[in-house]
Amino acid sequence: MADKRRVVVTGLGVAAPVGIGIEPFWDALIEKRCGIRRIESFDPGGFTTQIAGELPPFQLGDFIPKAYRKSAKVMSRDIMVAVVSAYLAVRDARLNTKCIVERGEAEGGPNIDSTRFGANIGAGLVCADLNELSAALNTAAEAPDRFSLATWGVEGMNNLTPLWLLKFLPNMLACHVTIVHDAQAPSNTITCGEASSHLAIGEAFRTVARGDADVCICGGAESKINPMALARPTLWRRLNYDANAAPNTACRPFAADRRGMVVAEGGGLVMLETLEHARARGARIYAELVGFGAATNTFHRSLPDPEGRATALALRHALRDAGIAPTEVDLVAPFGVGLQEQDASEMAGWNATFGERLSAIPALCIRGAVGNAGAGSGAMDFAATAVALHRNTVPPSQGTDRPDAACRFRFAHHDPMDAPIRHAVTHTYALAGGQHAALVLRKFVE
Repeated sequence: MADKRRVVVTGLGVAAPVGIGIEPFWDALIEKRCGIRRIESFDPGGFTTQIAGELPPFQLGDFIPKAYRKSAKVMSRDIMVAVVSAYLAVRDARLNTKCIVERGEAEGGPNIDSTRFGANIGAGLVCADLNELSAALNTAAEAPDRFSLATWGVEGMNNLTPLWLLKFLPNMLACHVTIVHDAQAPSNTITCGEASSHLAIGEAFRTVARGDADVCICGGAESKINPMALARPTLWRRLNYDANAAPNTACRPFAADRRGMVVAEGGGLVMLETLEHARARGARIYAELVGFGAATNTFHRSLPDPEGRATALALRHALRDAGIAPTEVDLVAPFGVGLQEQDASEMAGWNATFGERLSAIPALCIRGAVGNAGAGSGAMDFAATAVALHRNTVPPSQGTDRPDAACRFRFAHHDPMDAPIRHAVTHTYALAGGQHAALVLRKFVE
């Protein structure tokens, strides 16, 4: 693209099991704190796995204008996580959006043109509130073992609010975020599992680079902490079933003794701007986004390719887009869910791309600290990678101190690692569907 504009990262909003806000999140990673614990939001006693990465308590009213609080009634947990992350990203970027102005927090009034403000947000399969749904379904039960569709159609549905469905549509994350902050430029929702955040950030990168927006809020959010979301990976046999008594060691990415993943909730939204827009308002710049690559695993709809070809392809596309070689990369951030076959596939792709040099590059994987939050996972990875590059510091990775023989990643296991970082690469993939995505960040230089 001959007239491609430079795109920089100016704001990071994170809602993670280890902390809400970029500074609490980063401090927890540096201090090697783990957010995985026994589930508290519902009784998990009927499940074999009873642990997850659950968010600390928060009040939604602290993140939206007072006039918008009635809309909380039609927000699922996933939407709330996105709205919280959006507010944090906007505040971190010091942008005075409609939300900031209406909350009385603007210093000097609006400093953004809403018609040039876009959004790309990744979302998962939003699960229905079982308490709310089952109470309504119960009104159409003709007997303990018999459900009447006729009664449901005539009377049962009346026990749900007419706007009930709006709580569970994936596009409603972007809907609420764009309304609250008055983002009127191109908006999009991406639902590709764990790859959603990176794909959303990559699409936003393209939107800003080609001139269709000056600012774009992007990333993803999802909550997998509810009975329906916990049941799916349980049936797929993808969880660690032996760590209820030791949640801090449950998720062990790329470890020889890895036993399965841990579900979580959370996410993050990122502010991308053109360099000219950021300069004009004197913004703090974390990094420059310079490369995006995507690929698809066609080996199987839900099984990973043992050779990791999709991982390698996404990484190579991203490096080529950034105009750099693997030898110029100073930090890598693999996904690493803690599953035997999936981790082996990802390792194969990284090894095929970087070869023996991979063992000399500092690496960061946060899954052992926060778990797998689906569409929100990649955004947390991106935020951690951006801050690591900005501060030349690599936090310790949890659960990685007994690496698999094929693992060449150079993780910091106990203490943070000081490292001069010019280029960083982060990669994610969808456990089902085959989508892969990689992003390249560069230290900002005028």
